[in-house]
Amino acid sequence: MCGIAGVAALGGRRLDAGADLSLKVMADLLTHRGPDEREILKDDFVGLAFTRLSLVDPVGGGQPLISNDGTLALIANGEVYNWAEIASSTGASLRTKSDCEILLHLYQQRGLSFLDDVRGMFAIVIVDRVRNQLILARDRFGIKPLYFHRDARRMVFGSEIKSLFADPATPHRLNWDQAMATPSLAEAPYLEEKPISTWFAEIESVPAATVVRIDLATGHTVDHRYWQLPQEPLGDASPEDLVSEYAELLSDSVKDCVTADAEVGLFLSGGVDSAAVAALSAKHGRDIHTFTVLNASTLRNGDAQHARWVADSLDLPNHQVVFDSNSVPAPVDWKRLLWLSETPMCGPEVFYKHELHRFAKAARPEIRGMLLGAASDEFNGGYTSVMTGGAGWPAFERIIASMASASRLLDAPYGNHWWAIDGPKLVKNIADRGLAHGAMDPYHAYLNWEYRRVQQYNVWHEDRTAAGSGIEARVPFLDHRLVELSTRVPRHLRSRLLWDKNILRDGLGAVLADETVRRPKGPFFYGAGLRYTYRWILDMLLQDDAALMQEAFAAPDFTDYVDRDVLSSTVTELRAGESEAAQVEIALRLVNLGLLSAMSADVPKPLYKTPVVEVNRSIDMTGRTFEDGAIESAVGLHPAVKVSDVPVLAPGVLLLMAQDGSGTGYVALDGSLEFEIENCIDDDFWQILAAVDNETDVRALHRALKWDLPHLTKVLLQLVDDRVLSIKSLTPASAPSANHRK
Repeated sequence: MCGIAGVAALGGRRLDAGADLSLKVMADLLTHRGPDEREILKDDFVGLAFTRLSLVDPVGGGQPLISNDGTLALIANGEVYNWAEIASSTGASLRTKSDCEILLHLYQQRGLSFLDDVRGMFAIVIVDRVRNQLILARDRFGIKPLYFHRDARRMVFGSEIKSLFADPATPHRLNWDQAMATPSLAEAPYLEEKPISTWFAEIESVPAATVVRIDLATGHTVDHRYWQLPQEPLGDASPEDLVSEYAELLSDSVKDCVTADAEVGLFLSGGVDSAAVAALSAKHGRDIHTFTVLNASTLRNGDAQHARWVADSLDLPNHQVVFDSNSVPAPVDWKRLLWLSETPMCGPEVFYKHELHRFAKAARPEIRGMLLGAASDEFNGGYTSVMTGGAGWPAFERIIASMASASRLLDAPYGNHWWAIDGPKLVKNIADRGLAHGAMDPYHAYLNWEYRRVQQYNVWHEDRTAAGSGIEARVPFLDHRLVELSTRVPRHLRSRLLWDKNILRDGLGAVLADETVRRPKGPFFYGAGLRYTYRWILDMLLQDDAALMQEAFAAPDFTDYVDRDVLSSTVTELRAGESEAAQVEIALRLVNLGLLSAMSADVPKPLYKTPVVEVNRSIDMTGRTFEDGAIESAVGLHPAVKVSDVPVLAPGVLLLMAQDGSGTGYVALDGSLEFEIENCIDDDFWQILAAVDNETDVRALHRALKWDLPHLTKVLLQLVDDRVLSIKSLTPASAPSANHRK
């Protein structure tokens, strides 16, 4: 993983004297991506800046790489996994062991088609002095970033958007119109097909799977697309053959990703994807350290426990990294993370992974690469069960067909106004005509949408959160051979293989226990403990007299697009209600937009010069269980209940009993029925609720109910989690007094 940047003069011009300073500042702004060394190469027309993180050939793999005849110069960020195979088949004579040197030979032999057979993740810049051309290119999924800004006089490019701001002619402002027109910002259920948003004015992203050729003399540009998601289904392959082939390809991809001349680690979430990568890494002989988020959310949804079990079963070290939900990032720390990520989509997942990388780097200083289980869900049907509530493949097809229809209405020249009216739909949806005539398969529209989302969110934040600690994120599931296989599953086999990732699960029996292979899908940090994650977001926004929101409100153009009063009152109301609504993350994204707008106008100093808080600690789970009260306390759930504590019904709680003699009880909260309890006379929760009189302490309840004290405590705390009970001796967290991470 490296930082690449540069500036090129267009239209036959030469670089002016300011280019030297711009290149130096660009390298400064990208130092966090490549802390090992830096190089600057400049001639009259093009200047290149390179910062290196050494994973392959630490001694001889420096860049820029120059062709044998001196006519080509290359800088690249990423890895070419099959470089040795290509070198052998083409007879290329390599001077280094750098995996990227083969790209020079391929370009000389094949021109714009030089990436057709390359397997890996990369962003590439080639200066072709003979043809007076500049070549920019990215891998098939845009795993490695590359942005640019250009006008008639010059072009600047770099691994991160912030590096472009080193050039004084680059606009320093947010693109509010583009941001507001991006449905994913508001979690709108539309299958977007437009190019990804860069969020900033006049900043473009080199498209994934594309080679861009710029003629330096004229500025004329050609885009050569060398790959796209396949839509032609496979032939007569059986489900068993497809599962077997997928398993073999995944094993090969993990082998590629785990190969390095430096230490690599793994983020182990507890799900089948990262567990599969862990098992295959161990199979290939790498004794890697694994890192897991231990917070209130992952403790409640079982991810932390299962990650530990998987690591133990594979005999891999596992670091359970503690996040206290009562300890929130200080405003300065959140702004640093936001500036690192360069996206308003920066949220809890980004925060957790950034901190996990920081812990990994502190605990294992030689780690240079991190394996991830990301992007399996997107192409293997990982969200089918979640989207349908387990209702089955036909329900999933109906949902994505509806999403495709709604998406086509967004761009329909007429007719969409009929469907904007509440009530019965009196006219036919004209956007469905193509579907009715078999012209469109909604599943492929869905896959194209996932392909876009992977670029807009997944690989974007995975790259930045790793880069912030001088680590390279490696994504085995984004080997294009795997994606091509799963996307070409014939229609009649989709319900068999692409429901709940069966194409992956069915091939893992030899390397993982069935308990892990068949563990239901659980999105990261979502589930039973989601409220704890959302609580710290709201606490962060409200801390220090809502400092982050006030700074966002003052940003250029913010109030032209966002109602500050409604946003402020919404955040306050969400915090008061301990909400689990998606509005929490949407509110954060709007604040992020304002903060990014302010920071782009007044660019912060390079990240490597900005201080960070101490890393989180980990808990040694040797001889301990996750039910240990000290662990629950460490993640901010609550301290252990004392026998002198008094349970009280939370405000607004009312107990009701059905009058039909069925023995069914109901728990109402603020006038709304929250829980239905059948046979409540024998139910532990109901027995405690019926015994609570707001005066009896835990000791007396223990005597009256004749339960084991640990069991009584566990049920009490579950009711506290469900906001049905509170404990007199505990002080609820309040937003203004939430602890900062210092």
